[in-house]
Amino acid sequence: MDLFREAIIDHYKHPRRKGALEDANVHRHESNPFCGDEVTIHLKIENEVVVDAAFEGRGCAISQASASMILEEIVGLPVAELKEWGKEDVLDLLGIEIGPVRLKCALLPLKALKAGLYGLTEWPD
Repeated sequence: MDLFREAIIDHYKHPRRKGALEDANVHRHESNPFCGDEVTIHLKIENEVVVDAAFEGRGCAISQASASMILEEIVGLPVAELKEWGKEDVLDLLGIEIGPVRLKCALLPLKALKAGLYGLTEWPD
């Protein structure tokens, strides 16, 4: 359990894939008005596969570490597979029990990811 906590702190202090992604074709911003957490997901998708990803955001360690961990995992994965991701996938990445209050923080990046992916399918070719 301590290793997972250390990984969360590491991702919070040294986030992976943090910053803007200039050639992204999917952008989605989500926020939690109750705590002030914010995450913007940027994805570059080619042939229905995520080829690059980045995020911008601010908030608690859980929301920002979750964004870092998720985006590290998704590059190279097909959009169809990511649309199936759910709460358990994020909790598995985090590796610790999350209480109901912090669960919204942990899932905020997933919400942005899925909203962005489903938005993409509605765009005209």
